[in-house]
Amino acid sequence: MELSRRSLLTGFSATILGFGGLKLLSEAPALAQPAATGYGPLRSDPKRLLDLPAGFSYRIVSRQRDRMSDGLRTPAAFDGMACFPVRGAPDRVALVRNHEIWPDDRDGGAFGARLTVPRGRIFDFQPDGRPKLGGTTTLIWDMRQQRLLRSHLSLAGTCGNCAGGATPWGSWLSCEETIEKDAPWVSRAHGWVFEVPSRASGLVDPVPLTAMGRFVHEAAIVDPRTGIVYLTEDRPDGLFYRFLPDVRGRLSRGGRLQALGLADDRERDLRNWPADGGRFPGRGSHVPVGGRAAVRWIDLDGVESPDGDLKERGFRRGALRFARGEGLAVGGAGGGSEIYVSCTMGGPARLGQVWRYRPSPAEGQPNEAATPGSLELFVESRSAERLKNCDNVAVSPWGDLILCEDGPDDRPQYLRGVTPAGELYTLAANSYSEFAGACFSPDGSTLFVNAQSPGITFAVTGPWRHPSPRRPA
Repeated sequence: MELSRRSLLTGFSATILGFGGLKLLSEAPALAQPAATGYGPLRSDPKRLLDLPAGFSYRIVSRQRDRMSDGLRTPAAFDGMACFPVRGAPDRVALVRNHEIWPDDRDGGAFGARLTVPRGRIFDFQPDGRPKLGGTTTLIWDMRQQRLLRSHLSLAGTCGNCAGGATPWGSWLSCEETIEKDAPWVSRAHGWVFEVPSRASGLVDPVPLTAMGRFVHEAAIVDPRTGIVYLTEDRPDGLFYRFLPDVRGRLSRGGRLQALGLADDRERDLRNWPADGGRFPGRGSHVPVGGRAAVRWIDLDGVESPDGDLKERGFRRGALRFARGEGLAVGGAGGGSEIYVSCTMGGPARLGQVWRYRPSPAEGQPNEAATPGSLELFVESRSAERLKNCDNVAVSPWGDLILCEDGPDDRPQYLRGVTPAGELYTLAANSYSEFAGACFSPDGSTLFVNAQSPGITFAVTGPWRHPSPRRPA
């Protein structure tokens, strides 16, 4: 008999169990049937840019190579993004957008043939004096008139700015997905997080938040309940981190970096890969969808990691391995928080996982071990037709997850929705690029999302449905 996710979770709701005791349930279905409350079939876009369900439409906010208000051209490789209210202008929002341009890329940047911005506002240069091309742009969008008012380069000279996350105080954490140093095409070490205030009207000072570690960063998200920052690492054997700031909301003041492990330390590998499936065989058993376990957090030292070995040292101390941790989002109801972590290559088919971390009521406090947080496998795909290689993730205003797919280039890419009950539906598709940077306007009326290459930012409106009923925890 096929077990539903609801029946699976009923057995776990009374107590937190270690993953090792759940081996007999490993054949449970990876995803429930598509949600009946979805939006219906997609309709082909005659412009071949974005297929949407009936009743939905889009506007193009920005394209790569568009001339920006500061006279520079819009960089390529659109990736992570967040949307912020504009103080004193209720009809306007600010979008801060990453550009995943790599250290050895020589094209696709904002500058063109001449450098017209102050050198002190550029983090790094190539040995020949040209600036590195990664960074962020900021766009001001008029919600009422549905048009772009202005745009500008806001972070410059960084590399591989892939994802990141919004802070409750109105800034964007832009993460470098590279640890390049001492290479022909960089002059400084990379692998940092940079903070970009959404209100900045020009280039910000490119100050790396070194206490948040040097590794192959992907996403960062702040839990508004505690001010703690959670971070993912896009490696086949990456860790999941948290940063405890010394001063809440002042990340540049420093803090403590930790990696996630299990409370009983029975398992060390949560990728669910076959025993012979890769260069990093784990000692753990298969974790079923719905499996939940208590966790602990492990202190890390030498976090500036000049040798780029932070994950190896963390694993030796007991940290868990994940299969390319990428997107992060925070949700929750009733005063609690839930942190969602998408792992692009997780699961036996390497098609993706979504983990859900529930922080401790005493998260980051000395008495945390008495009531530890828990980690649950929420979604695991075994069919590319259902979900393939989830990357960026957002929580919708009604509580569903929105997953951006980053699958093979020869297949269509989709935006997938997942309800709090674990039901899957399709929201959008294109045939030319991975999706990235999904985020909602503060009023919930507009979904902004990027196609990475060629870079296009869309504003999607339509009959968004009412909040989904939340299932019991």
